Amino acid sequence: MRKNLLLSSIVALFFSVPSIAETVNFPEEIVPLQVGDKKIEHSFFNRVDEVELTPGVYQFKLKYTDLYEQGYDDHQVIDSEPFWVTMTIAANTDYDVVFNRADNAVAAKVFAEAPQVSLQVKGESLGIPLAIIPEPNLSSGAVSPVATAAASTTAIASATTAQAPVSRPASNAPNAAAMLDFWWQQASAQEQQAFIDKVTKSK
Repeated sequence: MRKNLLLSSIVALFFSVPSIAETVNFPEEIVPLQVGDKKIEHSFFNRVDEVELTPGVYQFKLKYTDLYEQGYDDHQVIDSEPFWVTMTIAANTDYDVVFNRADNAVAAKVFAEAPQVSLQVKGESLGIPLAIIPEPNLSSGAVSPVATAAASTTAIASATTAQAPVSRPASNAPNAAAMLDFWWQQASAQEQQAFIDKVTKSK
């Protein structure tokens, strides 16, 4: 009788353990603002830099914000407008959101006009670029929920089988930000400086 009771307790404990979620980590400069229709709460002392999700397709609202030194005792904050991307999260896989950080404030302003981020499987060297999508219609309520805690750096979301339709870009035209970043990486230091001078003069 005691053996059966012990076995039953072990089985009950096993089934009571919540399913393990996958983690998406964000760099300091990319701030997650919302998953579906659920906002992610940040505070001055507690910035959310990782989100735990069960496998599924999610629509994320993100923002780029960066800080650049301007001389000895001054700095400049570069911000983008909030933008939406779609992330597909696979089972048993953790991710990093990555981007190519600009070397200076001038280039950061260019990046902020059309930010480009990628979703990279943790431990791998290449990421998948995330296309910016139109702001989704969240009024239907058929969006995967996300629970956030003000005192925690982790937001937890649950995917459902009934996902909201994923918005797609209106055309298949090449992403200007991705092209700019690609050619920036190919340019020499002199060519990069010439581009910065041109952008600065056009302001």
